[in-house]
Amino acid sequence: MKAQGSLYRRLLAWLLLPLVMLGTLMLVQAYLDARRTADRAFDRLLEAATLAIAEQVQWQNERLWLDLPPAALEMLATSAEERVFYALFDGDGNFITGNARLPGDPRGDSDTGDTLHYRNVEWHGLPLRQGIRRTRLEDWSLRERFEVRVAHTREGRRALTLSLFRGNLAYIAAMAGLAVIVVLLAVRSALSPLTRLRRAIRARDPRTLAPLELPLPRELAELRETLNELLARMRRVRANQERFIGDASHQLRTPLAGLSARAELALRQDNPQAWHTALQAMQSTSASTARLAVQLLSLTHLNNPEATPNLQRLDLNAIARSATRSALSACHRDGIDIGVETTDEPVMIDGIDWQLEEALSNLIDNARRYGARRITVRVLAAPPTLEVEDDGPGIPAEKRLMVLRPFYRGRDDVEGSGLGLAIVDGIARTHRARLVLSDAGDGKGLRAALRFMGDRR
Repeated sequence: MKAQGSLYRRLLAWLLLPLVMLGTLMLVQAYLDARRTADRAFDRLLEAATLAIAEQVQWQNERLWLDLPPAALEMLATSAEERVFYALFDGDGNFITGNARLPGDPRGDSDTGDTLHYRNVEWHGLPLRQGIRRTRLEDWSLRERFEVRVAHTREGRRALTLSLFRGNLAYIAAMAGLAVIVVLLAVRSALSPLTRLRRAIRARDPRTLAPLELPLPRELAELRETLNELLARMRRVRANQERFIGDASHQLRTPLAGLSARAELALRQDNPQAWHTALQAMQSTSASTARLAVQLLSLTHLNNPEATPNLQRLDLNAIARSATRSALSACHRDGIDIGVETTDEPVMIDGIDWQLEEALSNLIDNARRYGARRITVRVLAAPPTLEVEDDGPGIPAEKRLMVLRPFYRGRDDVEGSGLGLAIVDGIARTHRARLVLSDAGDGKGLRAALRFMGDRR
């Protein structure tokens, strides 16, 4: 399966992305704060400049007169070399003096006291910050209104803004670097138990299935317990496989040793009749050994879920007829009456045809080998059921679970491997069915039924 990327990188991305967004917001906020601080500082200078100019306005020769002190404008001159403009207007808006005819406030004069207004203007292509002070002469006999307009270009404001922003930027960068280091250490620390778990799994011997004993956080402890449950199931599977292999090797060793012994004994004889007898015995042993090998392969195939084919729609009536035809010759040779009872309507299930036929074949073969004289294969519709009923000696109730184990035989005087019912039980589980063993209808013999639990369609 293709890897879905690094968990470490994914955590870093999800943690650092909010930090980057927060850092960006902090930078924007720092710049805005720096600009507001610079504006407030220079607006205070504008206020001081307009006030200094207003204090120098006098009434001489029937008109307003201004003796501008140098300090009034020098306070607005910084190292950024801004351009500073001023103008004095009377109460009717007539220009009195100044170095530029600066525009007035379009809102008009609705105030009666000493007021100061700030605004940003575009004048002759220059962006300016302007302060307009409306006031009156402070004289007991004359209170002439006038207006002082002072403006300067924005170089100094921008320089102060950048200077303040650079100071904040260093602080924010230090905080961001510390936050990144903390996130890296936190992610590495949080993932260290996962690293220890990975190393512990890699260091294990592939042949051992012992449970993992490793202290882990709660979230990873659940993963550890899940792995331990998987290992426990694998231990049970391996134990079953080892037991099955041991039993199978024992079961195959005995007939093969018998074949070798009979062949060696026949070679020591000179009588053709002895040879013939030995060949007959060897033929019978080889036939039973071949059947044992086929059953072993079938049982192994059933225990391998990866090799299970897809289920298909089947009619149980057709399965029963096919299995009965296949067993007819052997039963006829042994003098056994075999028949089949089917339903009028198809009984459909989802299944595998060759497995169901093999299950019926094993049930019929068991009945034939254990002394039945009459065998009936039957199909029932509700629930869908395949039955094999015989009039043989049957199986005692206390042994009906044991006979489902591989290589278990109820009687030692009957030729067989003890795999037939185990194979039938495995086929039943594959089809979500149950193998039910019970007494026959007349109280004599055995009824083996495969009852399917799935819904009919």
